[in-house]
Amino acid sequence: MARPVPRTDVLLNLFGAPHQTDLVTSALRLATALLDRGARVQIWTCGDATRLTCAALGETKPRDYTDLGREYPSTARVVRELIAGHPDRLYWYVCRFCAQERGAADQIPQVRKRAPFVFAEHVSAADKSLLMGVC
Repeated sequence: MARPVPRTDVLLNLFGAPHQTDLVTSALRLATALLDRGARVQIWTCGDATRLTCAALGETKPRDYTDLGREYPSTARVVRELIAGHPDRLYWYVCRFCAQERGAADQIPQVRKRAPFVFAEHVSAADKSLLMGVC
């Protein structure tokens, strides 16, 4: 039996390839700002956006050879830490079919995989929905 979708104030939908622009940063900053104001937020990713929380990303991005002493967190780590900081107010979902199609089926444990046909339930459970990316 599927888990019920929790009521949230905002649903952020990340579609397409958000890593090719500043969309990831915008989405994470928006989510953080909403959480800081006490909002309940769910994020749904489809398409290449499902790769943002792929377990294969590990903890850090590849090293920058111009600054070997610096470490940058992977998006998977940033999302995991954001969820850990707001466990009862932030919910991150990936489209199961999109993730499997892109070789990203192995997600970090904090992320829930959902079938695309339940997307409407997520929209219904949110007071507001914002689409970010391409359809």
